[in-house]
Amino acid sequence: MTNTAPRLLIASTNRAKLDEYRLLLAELPLTLVSLADVGVEAAPRESGSTFAENALVKARFYRRMTGLATLADDGGLEVDALGGEPGVRSHRWLDGSEADDQALIAEVLRRMEGVRDERRTARLKVALALAYSVDGREREAVVEAALEGIIAQNAHPSYKLGFPYRAVLFLPERGCYYAELDEREAAAISHRKAAVERARPYLTDIVRTERPPQAD
Repeated sequence: MTNTAPRLLIASTNRAKLDEYRLLLAELPLTLVSLADVGVEAAPRESGSTFAENALVKARFYRRMTGLATLADDGGLEVDALGGEPGVRSHRWLDGSEADDQALIAEVLRRMEGVRDERRTARLKVALALAYSVDGREREAVVEAALEGIIAQNAHPSYKLGFPYRAVLFLPERGCYYAELDEREAAAISHRKAAVERARPYLTDIVRTERPPQAD
């Protein structure tokens, strides 16, 4: 008897993010597929003013394009002393286009020069959106979570490509940079893990309703 786990599309081209979701969702009976796995190169215009709006735009777009249950997220860094910037422009902060990791790190440190320690509070935020069907009816869900820290005076010299802001976010409760944690330690405390936990009822719906019938 065969029993194929339902597929869940992780709508991202960020390899580091895909790796983290594979860790966070490992215990669920789901087959995770990426945009590359399904041959999708198109991308929607992320015109939302919030992480939640952009995440939902992406989830809807890829759900319609592939017919698969879809998980999409949008997130980034919010620095209180910068009025919440870079916020929804976290990866397009410099000139409206995708910037490389080192340029983003340098820009955070440049803008925070001279800011007192007590005003260096910041957080990594994420909005996670799901688009799927239950009993033939389309469903959508959005959850949000954040990881609090402070902007360090200097960047940590090493970090995982695709996660530049971990190099400047210091976690006082742990006494280390976010970038210093290994893959499993980082996933265990990440804002994405908190979002996945809040999305668990919806993920359970996907497991239950999109599982194909068993065959002898």
